[in-house]
Amino acid sequence: MNPVVGIAAFAAVSLATAVIGFYGLRVSRTTGDFYVASRTVRPWWNASAIGGEYLSAASFLGVAGLILLSGTDALWFPVGYTAGYLMLLLFVAAPLRRSGAYTIPDFTEARLDSRAVRRVTSFVVVVVGWLYIVPQLHGAALAIRITTGLPAWVGQVAVVAVVCVTVVSGGMRSITFVQAFQYWLKLTALAVPALFILLVLAGNGSRAVAEASVNPTAMAPAGPYQNISLLVALLFGTLGLPHVLVRFYTNPDGQSARRTTLIVLGLLSVFYLFPTAYGLIGRTFAPGLAKSGQADALVLLLPGRMIGGTAGDLLSALVVAGAFAAFLSTTSGLVVSLAGVISQDILGGSVRGFRLAALISAVVPLGIATMTDSTALAGSVGLVFAFTASTICPVLLLGIWWRGLTDAGAIAGMLTGAVSCGGAMLAGAMLGSAGTPPWLAQPAAWTVPAAFAVMVLVSRATQGRVPRTITRLMTRLHTPERPLATER
Repeated sequence: MNPVVGIAAFAAVSLATAVIGFYGLRVSRTTGDFYVASRTVRPWWNASAIGGEYLSAASFLGVAGLILLSGTDALWFPVGYTAGYLMLLLFVAAPLRRSGAYTIPDFTEARLDSRAVRRVTSFVVVVVGWLYIVPQLHGAALAIRITTGLPAWVGQVAVVAVVCVTVVSGGMRSITFVQAFQYWLKLTALAVPALFILLVLAGNGSRAVAEASVNPTAMAPAGPYQNISLLVALLFGTLGLPHVLVRFYTNPDGQSARRTTLIVLGLLSVFYLFPTAYGLIGRTFAPGLAKSGQADALVLLLPGRMIGGTAGDLLSALVVAGAFAAFLSTTSGLVVSLAGVISQDILGGSVRGFRLAALISAVVPLGIATMTDSTALAGSVGLVFAFTASTICPVLLLGIWWRGLTDAGAIAGMLTGAVSCGGAMLAGAMLGSAGTPPWLAQPAAWTVPAAFAVMVLVSRATQGRVPRTITRLMTRLHTPERPLATER
């Protein structure tokens, strides 16, 4: 690929992001604007913004790369990512919106009447956010290196710089405009080249059928335990992602939150058709990328390989723009959610505190990303989902649906999930992919039940600590809100 084309594509999407972000600054004035866009975001806008921030480097690049490497086993990723939103719709979206909280720690403190729970939740949310930002920066490093030949750190620094400018300038309201734009850019960036590639292949169907059974890496299929554990991580992990949950605070009411989730399900289902297509086409026509360790670059390189010439360069530029939109949008959403937590818990909750917290939230994972490397974007994000499913998800589900949850139980459960899942992740990193047993490589199947079990058992043993206001709180969470009156 022509390096100039790659640089131009990245510059264009960065400029568009900054311009839209500065537009958001014009309408961001209050603390509510910065934290939750004053709860005025309508379902279609909010759904597009959620799609923008949720479809990360793992979705844009990693899913196709995993399908290239392991075939149908990797299809659990798009299935799990999308089905997790159905669980979000059924169990979390509307009650969380009714809680009236700005952040997840706000919710846990109000539900359990405990500052200690708030501190533990804040710590877990920050860890989850930083763990999730790092793969986005790894993806930016891969994309800038593959498409332009520049050093990997250039992509990471550029993403953090653009995100900081956008978030600091306008907060949640600004990011909503940016992420809605970036969802449609990402969808277009995958769909248009895919359609051109399919047109090129239309006259070569016999070759596609003949080579469809190619296995470029001779990897053994994943066992039942690995598939089940991955699905548990993706389904339950979606319920605890802080940057996704904070989006439901921006809806005007609970009904809008449910409508938003339904629209998101449709947007995700359409989007994941295209990474799947790239993976299957790459497995047939570009198996060499898997053998050379460039599986995550499949989406970036396939248009140039299959089409070539000026048309191939232009389509590659579109894909590069979509890839950087993925890195920027997800990182932006994470930085906003982390800035809200850090600002409220440490810096006083002001707009100035929010802006300082946003800088801290972006710079720390940048330091981690520059010192580490990732060879499987979707796999690393899958582990973040496992960690989230083992920590934030149990306290949300039980806090919303079980009156008996206590502060002691919540703390014990979150710490159990964090220590067990975090320990498995560290052990797997030290052992390496070849030497890691399945129960460490995919820990969610045992760490998630362990966190739930500890949370329930400790809560039952400390029933005297159930808040006295539990009836009023549960009524508030589960009483439908009145729809906002329409203007005549």
